[in-house]
Amino acid sequence: MGIIDLWLPIVVSAVVVFFASAAVWMLLKWHNSDWHRTADEEGVRSALSGSAPGVYLVPYAMDPAAMKDPDVRNKYVEGPQAYITVVPNGLPAMGGKLLAVFIFYLFVGVLCAYMLTRTIGAEAGYLEVFRVTGTVAWTAYGLAYIQDSIWFGKPWSVTVKNLVDALIYGLLTAGIFGWLA
Repeated sequence: MGIIDLWLPIVVSAVVVFFASAAVWMLLKWHNSDWHRTADEEGVRSALSGSAPGVYLVPYAMDPAAMKDPDVRNKYVEGPQAYITVVPNGLPAMGGKLLAVFIFYLFVGVLCAYMLTRTIGAEAGYLEVFRVTGTVAWTAYGLAYIQDSIWFGKPWSVTVKNLVDALIYGLLTAGIFGWLA
């Protein structure tokens, strides 16, 4: 059994996860509480106006030697500290993002198929296929979020929700591969 032989579970799992993700974000809306308004939104918008799209650090001190400067140290103590992502101006263009995330879901399916063809034989049963693909899919969909909480201060409650989302997507992927592989 090769990866090409698993094209159907790859595509079906990507489609199912695409719609599950839409349901999680648009129907359940449990991620709405992940986002907060700043104390002075207009002031923040004004301060960021003219910033090119990219990732910004406040206070900015990339050289460890800068941490010896009393002014820099004071900025950290006084706060706020922030990691800011600036995106291009304009209404959010969802089409390209939806296509990109679908391609990502296909990639996760291909990764699951690859691991499946390298770890178990063609005669494997549903539970073996479920176990391998579920583990790979959950890992692919979720584990990177943990670093965001460790390094960038993302609230652990957000990371836990993302890991639950990843578990849902992983279980769906595993079920589809178990059924169709």
